[in-house]
Amino acid sequence: MSKERAPLYYEDLVVGHNFPCGEIVVKETEALSFATRYDPQPFHLDPEAGRRAGFGGVVLSGWLTAALTMRLMVTGGFLLAEGSVGVGIESLQWPLPVHPGDMLSVAVVPINLRVSASRPAFGIVKCRVTTTNQSWEVVQLMTSTVLVPRRSAENA
Repeated sequence: MSKERAPLYYEDLVVGHNFPCGEIVVKETEALSFATRYDPQPFHLDPEAGRRAGFGGVVLSGWLTAALTMRLMVTGGFLLAEGSVGVGIESLQWPLPVHPGDMLSVAVVPINLRVSASRPAFGIVKCRVTTTNQSWEVVQLMTSTVLVPRRSAENA
């Protein structure tokens, strides 16, 4: 995880700035537990089924990859004031599988900033969130929008 940082407000964000969010190693027990409970497809649970599906063994559910990405975002370098309030996900892609034992890293880059017309105490921030493995291969790419408090609204 990253060093202790002050929470970010809308005014702290700049289009194109890269916010690295740390890394996490995927534990096999966590992958199997998640798959058993939430996504019990054979290739998430059985190495032979994963090989037959062309993955070379067990692979993580994309939803676990997304959850681990979220964890790194909110505990790492993109700690937003008042938390990460999601407005929506424009796109979510899993171009490569994630295997137990992989080390995931996350980086967030704001790609659009605007003040909310209906809630001017907040900014609306569109972000590109990239999750890579230990070989720097992209395993998840997400474009999402979050609501971020404005520091100026706090003092109004």
